[in-house]
Amino acid sequence: MGVLLTPIIIKREVALNDLRGKRLAIDANGELYQFLALIRLRDGSPLADSRGRITSHLSGLFYRTTRLIADYGLHMVFVFDGKPPALKSAEIARRRSIKERYDAEYKEAIQAGDLEKAYAKATMTSRLTKEMADEARELLRLLGIAVVQAPSEGEAQAAHMASAGTVWAAGSKDYDCLLFGTPRLLRFLTISGKEFLPSKGTFRPIVPETIVLDRLLAGWGITREALIDLAMLVGTDFNEGIKGIGPKRALALVQRYARIEDMPAEIRDSLGELDTINDVRRIFLQPDVSDEFDVEQREPDLAGIVRFLCDEREFGRDRVSAALERTFRERTLW
Repeated sequence: MGVLLTPIIIKREVALNDLRGKRLAIDANGELYQFLALIRLRDGSPLADSRGRITSHLSGLFYRTTRLIADYGLHMVFVFDGKPPALKSAEIARRRSIKERYDAEYKEAIQAGDLEKAYAKATMTSRLTKEMADEARELLRLLGIAVVQAPSEGEAQAAHMASAGTVWAAGSKDYDCLLFGTPRLLRFLTISGKEFLPSKGTFRPIVPETIVLDRLLAGWGITREALIDLAMLVGTDFNEGIKGIGPKRALALVQRYARIEDMPAEIRDSLGELDTINDVRRIFLQPDVSDEFDVEQREPDLAGIVRFLCDEREFGRDRVSAALERTFRERTLW
């Protein structure tokens, strides 16, 4: 889920053409979840082959990635999550409970014949398995696209790579990369220009946007450490936050007091023990990241892609071949 900052964020919209030639560290797990959520049939069921294997994540990954390369010359590095911090266990359990509730509501909508409601509920039931992540890695390898395995949080690793100047920006829908210290965050790397809102059952228009951390902090007059305290007041993946405190009030509090320790007692006490507060701070300020990664692109294995998608997972050969020819014009498939 990530931390909610939208009401106070300072951003700049960008056109995909403005990103031409940029190298981006993409939050792979976040992207795959979006594909699993949205690439579905009218009744909300995911795409699958004749053996029942879900292919929505592969469809989204293949067609959007090749389009971004062919039309905009992007250099993408996909960063996969590793082992989550122990403090994330409560958030993981909460997400599992939500999926179970939506599973039940999805089945009720199907039984009632309400396909629109069924689709909306189904988007909230997606589960990214280890097998799906491994399939995505293999497809990216065949495409010649770099893959980085994070020791822990993928967004932390992407932020680390951006801080080192290895990539131009960290790419993620969530704002957590800012807490992890990315100098620049790119959100909504999309071609469709729309986002589905399950709670409303409708789509809204979106465009890519960039957020520059230094400008954000300067505009608010706070430090990155204060931003992390702001996030804890609202709630992160590692702590619950305080009921009744949203982004605007949290910003006002850190602008006035800077640190949680200096805030009124009722606020300090609501966040729990100081040791836990400091543990959350350390996750963002001293994340588990690695310098052992390779961001260089490789030669694609075009025949291998066709075999992987068409022969093994029943993708349409003509459409796959057309995407490959558009992306790798100077090469031949056979």
